Amino acid sequence: MRFDLDGLPVHFPYAAIYPEQHAYMGELKRALDARGHALLEMPTGTGKTAALISLITSYSLANPSRPLRLIYCTRTVHEMEKTLAELRLLFTHLPPAAARSLLALGLSSRKNLCVHPQASAAAARDSVDTACRRLTASWVREKAASDPESTPLCEFYETFDRAAAAGDLASLMPPGVYTLADLRALGRQRGVCPYFLARQMVKYANVVVYSYQYLLDPKVASIVSREMQKECVVVFDEAHNIDNVCIEALSVSIRKQTLEGAERNLRRISQEIDRFKATDANRLRAEYNRLVDGLAQRGNLPISDAWLANPALPDDILREAVPGNIRRAEHFLAVLRRLVRFLDGRLETENVENEMPVAFVSSIFSQAGIDQKMLRFCYDRLHSLMMTLEITDTDEFMHVQTICDFATLIGTYTRGFSIIIEPYDERMPDIRDPVIQLSCHDASLAIRPVFDRFETVVITSGTLSPIDLYPRLLNFNPVISRSFTMSLTRDCICPMVLTRGSDQLPVSTKFDMRSDPGVVRNYGRLLLEMASAVPDGIVCFFVSYSYMDGIVNSWHEMGILQDIMQHKLVFIETPDVVETTLALDNYRKACDCGRGAVFFSVARGKVAEGIDFDRHYGRLVIMFGVPFQYTLSRILLARLEYLRETFQIKEGDFLTFDALRQAAQCVGRVIRSKADYGMMIFADKSSSGGWRSHTTRRAAAARRRS
Repeated sequence: MRFDLDGLPVHFPYAAIYPEQHAYMGELKRALDARGHALLEMPTGTGKTAALISLITSYSLANPSRPLRLIYCTRTVHEMEKTLAELRLLFTHLPPAAARSLLALGLSSRKNLCVHPQASAAAARDSVDTACRRLTASWVREKAASDPESTPLCEFYETFDRAAAAGDLASLMPPGVYTLADLRALGRQRGVCPYFLARQMVKYANVVVYSYQYLLDPKVASIVSREMQKECVVVFDEAHNIDNVCIEALSVSIRKQTLEGAERNLRRISQEIDRFKATDANRLRAEYNRLVDGLAQRGNLPISDAWLANPALPDDILREAVPGNIRRAEHFLAVLRRLVRFLDGRLETENVENEMPVAFVSSIFSQAGIDQKMLRFCYDRLHSLMMTLEITDTDEFMHVQTICDFATLIGTYTRGFSIIIEPYDERMPDIRDPVIQLSCHDASLAIRPVFDRFETVVITSGTLSPIDLYPRLLNFNPVISRSFTMSLTRDCICPMVLTRGSDQLPVSTKFDMRSDPGVVRNYGRLLLEMASAVPDGIVCFFVSYSYMDGIVNSWHEMGILQDIMQHKLVFIETPDVVETTLALDNYRKACDCGRGAVFFSVARGKVAEGIDFDRHYGRLVIMFGVPFQYTLSRILLARLEYLRETFQIKEGDFLTFDALRQAAQCVGRVIRSKADYGMMIFADKSSSGGWRSHTTRRAAAARRRS
């Protein structure tokens, strides 16, 4: 389909277009015309992805001076594959000359792209990375050149390296759309490494689809995305939780196990240093001289040696010389040992402590003799040392990397962070589990480089309301901010609010009511009645794993669970990804065969964030309670205080906003297209309209308790 939008010819991959899609494209075009950022909300199931990629592609084709360069960021591999499928369909509707010249590809981790028989067999992602480095690191390949019999290499990487050296990579990946499966198939067919081929071709591709972390996490972004051009259009899809993603990218937790592991890592590194002193002292001397000149040489590493980059180091500091007292390897290890001992001492506290980075850095200097500049360079100094020592088993050194990550962040930032030391979890005060948490409170720190670097950044999702809070949370000024509604030709959604049970007792998951036998019984009766009347699949969302475990156990003791299973099978989400995947597969089989099933899930869990229960897989969704955050969390309280002081966002407003978007994300799992239909039940007396006042009371109570 081809139509005109304000003078722009738009190529659209479907025979019809929804009114909201047309309006969405119009606002997106205005953002591109203004070369500014956009914040757009349109419900799931209205063809948001198709509208986005069609408009941006058509805009570039109509403006040759602005060639197509689209970075499309998704949360999950499943969403990545769906986006690439839409791109493939769109390319078939473009003019043949344009379609033949465009390249679109997905980029993921080695775990999802490796085709080497032994390396890809590793279970964990870090293990695959380590297996890859053992076969592709520059020093391994140098050793293989002199001793090929005893040093195995990756033949797929060798093919890639030869093609890269000859400037012939384009012949290995002709224009087209490449999903992750396509890349693996291409790798096996041509005997080339799909991971490194995709990494290298990203800079030439017209459309790149990858995870949020490839742009938002500084450790990854500076390796993968540093060559992306300013003219690129960046899209963050399903970005309702983008502020949390930004905060997690700059937060670090340290426990006893981390410090014990770091001590083991330091002993291993010390042994390696002694070995090199005896066999190749020149490498250590060369490293010392290199560090005098600065860290800028990091960008010249072979692609197979690229390690996670500094989590916070500004580019201008790369030209600085590394502080003299950590240039020598043994001196640097001594500094890290003092830092580990200091952190171990801080974990011995019996009380909760909350410090700002400036005060914490000052205490490190007074007790361990480590100044701010030394802390700031820790991560890169460790990187340089591990490269010099030719260490490939990087997964075994995660603990010392965490310590250096922590050190660099507190040495770089003075605002937007706090260090919270807790001797135990408040929910389990009898179990001592001390933790030092470097908590980022300012989401704009991670995303600001993206806004500054690219002309147009589009933040979009089906659940952004209330939309006016995002510009304040992310500290940016969108030229377009708009929310669209779904146009419906029939009644396909039946929302209901249940405030009382069949015995007229109020139901709620408020802390003082959630364990009440009457509330538990009424929730069970509600599900039992629905299971006996609603066909096919029912999805239930609880406010937390602990609450779900408790209520399911209570239902079992009351006999309610057995009654439910007379009508439908019951499956449960767990923190284990493999178990949850198996439960989902069996849930779908039960729905397919007509038996019907109930799936118990958790708000903010993996299922709530990325699994579709379309068609007969979800005819009813029940939200047991309002998914407020745990308001006694020290990290949440510190963030609320920061938001209030810095961005003038009230605690109640933020908690309500967060609960609203999480609830909307949960219930939206069952309506995935306009052809879908289903019921949505909000089972909590707070859902009847008093969310804002209820949240204000929760925030005030949390402040009093803290």
